Amino acid sequence: MTLQTVSDVQSKDLGNGVLDHGVATPVSNHRGTVATVDGDGNPVVLSWLMDHRGGYCLLMLDLTTGEAEQYPTPWQGDSPFASILSSDNRYYTHCGNWFVEFDPVKREMTFVKETTPRMAMSMTEDDEGRIWSATYPQSGVACYDPKTGVFRDYGHVYKQDWLQYPRAVAADDTGWVYLGIGTTAAQIVMLDPESGEATAVIPEEQRSHGAAVVERQKNGKVYGWHEELCWELYEGKATAIEKPEKLDPIEYIASSQSLFHEHAPSGDQLVALDLVNRQVTVKTKAGETRVLPFDYTSEGAHIMGVATASNGTACGGTAFPMRFFSFDPKLDAWTHHVAHGQWNTVAGTDESFFVGGYGGGFLLEWDPSRDWIDTEVGKEDSNPRFLHQAAPTINRPHNLLAHPDGQHVILAGTPGYGLTGGGLMFWDRKTRKATIREHTDLLEWHSTNALLPLPDGKILGGTTISPGTGGAQKATEAELYILDLKTEKIEWHQPLMKDANHYTDLFMAPTGLALGFADCTRFFVFDPATRSIVHENDLSGTLGSTTSSQGPRVFVQSPDGRLFVLFAKGIARLDPITYEFEMLVETPVSISAGGAWLDNHIYFAHASHLYSWQVPSAK
Repeated sequence: MTLQTVSDVQSKDLGNGVLDHGVATPVSNHRGTVATVDGDGNPVVLSWLMDHRGGYCLLMLDLTTGEAEQYPTPWQGDSPFASILSSDNRYYTHCGNWFVEFDPVKREMTFVKETTPRMAMSMTEDDEGRIWSATYPQSGVACYDPKTGVFRDYGHVYKQDWLQYPRAVAADDTGWVYLGIGTTAAQIVMLDPESGEATAVIPEEQRSHGAAVVERQKNGKVYGWHEELCWELYEGKATAIEKPEKLDPIEYIASSQSLFHEHAPSGDQLVALDLVNRQVTVKTKAGETRVLPFDYTSEGAHIMGVATASNGTACGGTAFPMRFFSFDPKLDAWTHHVAHGQWNTVAGTDESFFVGGYGGGFLLEWDPSRDWIDTEVGKEDSNPRFLHQAAPTINRPHNLLAHPDGQHVILAGTPGYGLTGGGLMFWDRKTRKATIREHTDLLEWHSTNALLPLPDGKILGGTTISPGTGGAQKATEAELYILDLKTEKIEWHQPLMKDANHYTDLFMAPTGLALGFADCTRFFVFDPATRSIVHENDLSGTLGSTTSSQGPRVFVQSPDGRLFVLFAKGIARLDPITYEFEMLVETPVSISAGGAWLDNHIYFAHASHLYSWQVPSAK
């Protein structure tokens, strides 16, 4: 079902052939929402809002009138991952190195403090009314006492060589604080609030992948567990116990970025906060359901990628929120839909449009010639249709190859949270079946970042040594490999580019040689016959970095065979014989994603805007 269509885009001419087609998804996403009351006891909603800039404001919305107010946040380029509404009716988050308190009675940010990096993954309130936060990426801890105004930044209390997610924090009735950490190797940490000394609970030999949980109980103690292990945590002591069959936790109005607290103290209930259609639904204490329009400012959601669809439109997905967009240059018009998940990678063919998405490493197929039907897993007439997913082997796709043989689609990317080494998912369009190969079947501890079809059913792949989100890097150099599509096995691999971290993109030149970039700046030419690098040029000091989004198309070929390269600062032409680059246009914005050819234009994205450049006629 189409939720929004805009027909009067009025694309703007920025000069030098560059057009700004506007914001692809002109809405924001909530990152923690609570219903409460203001100073007069009126029901209100408090919601942290996020667009392509990250979290940018606190929205305060009157549930009686629909009147909206926005309060800017102090950080830049980060978004809340946890928040809490305290027993004193103050709303907190900790994000982008800033600890923030908002008071709906005073209608202002009443406490703002810069901290050790970076953002809270969990928050809680202790028995004295102090607010605690546990932060990514190295288990930072901060504490604020709203009664005294005293703030203490404990810094990073437990360091590892991987990025930590302390998704749980709790305090016992003596004031000791406990963190539940994941995901590479779970841990529980006890923090002495006086000395700031931290002690790990789970012995090293008992740690495993996943996240530990800590939870305050009404008996004043905290219970912590991971898998079958459980501890009673009290006064800085950990006692191993059998996990109780029934827990009796204290409930806090606190959670992750998905926090949605419905009930206001006034008796009114928040039913829905619709940021797309700009309306809020509330059930009053008298039992009446009311829908109120409201408005707010937004710079729009971040564009993940752009590809050309068979219906002559430029399409892709945004995050957050997860939305599909389609731009029709003939009508200068947009079409929008709800998207299934985050469309990290997109690829169009003559009849289908494929999507590789996060989370779960899912694969979708959309037929642009048919009506849109929102995706439902298991619903065969969905359009886009859910085909398969590869989690945890692939969680965050980085490349999607719709093979020119018309039969195979290959999805590649990094694995689940805390894991290292991603595999490949092979989708057979004829049999409609998928096979998944683990990194141990391919290159151990590597994930694939770039794919290129070679003759005779071979695939050239380029890896990344980056782990899954929050994982530990284990390989030292990215590699190129050749895979046999029939056997789905690698027959050759080498780390040909010294100290390379990832291969950005690959393209087959008319000479039969493969062109590519490593680490976005190192251009190279690979000979599949000799399996060697025959040319290399570091462009970091001249043209700079290429685009680097997940699933980038750095190389764009015109129908007449000309080859273009998307750099962050502009679009260049590449001579596939001499390997010389010529910068044709320096764009007024940096190019973050794109590489779609449509009607003699190259489409690309910057933040929330879709742009295109009209390619000059061949000389």
